Amino acid sequence: MPGIQQFDTTMKLLQKVLDLRTKNQEVIGSNIANAETPGYAAQTFSFEEQLKSAFSENGLRPVATQSNHFPLAPAGLEQVSGTVSAKKDTAGLGDQNTVSMDQEMLKLSENEILYETAVTMLNKKLSQIKYAVNGGA
Repeated sequence: MPGIQQFDTTMKLLQKVLDLRTKNQEVIGSNIANAETPGYAAQTFSFEEQLKSAFSENGLRPVATQSNHFPLAPAGLEQVSGTVSAKKDTAGLGDQNTVSMDQEMLKLSENEILYETAVTMLNKKLSQIKYAVNGGA
């Protein structure tokens, strides 16, 4: 069934986004927990560009062999894992801890909003399936 393939693509994408947002939450939480640790280098988790490139023209993009095919799931979606990078202290002042609580709290709020948005989209997809299974009732 062609409609199932498109649904699977959306579900796989939302699952991957939720997994990556969870990992981002862990990195942010680690930064907050180590805000007072001397010499701790704040970490940043980034995955948006990898995820975007999985769907871009230059990235991994499946090709439909007939014009009436639904879009296929990207072959490399499961390969998107994000990268963790550390922000080293370049000022050489103080305890060399690079955690900014203001920045971390902002990242935490943004990540939470985007996570909840993905959950809402997933719930919408599931309610559409429920509606179809119940015959539109």
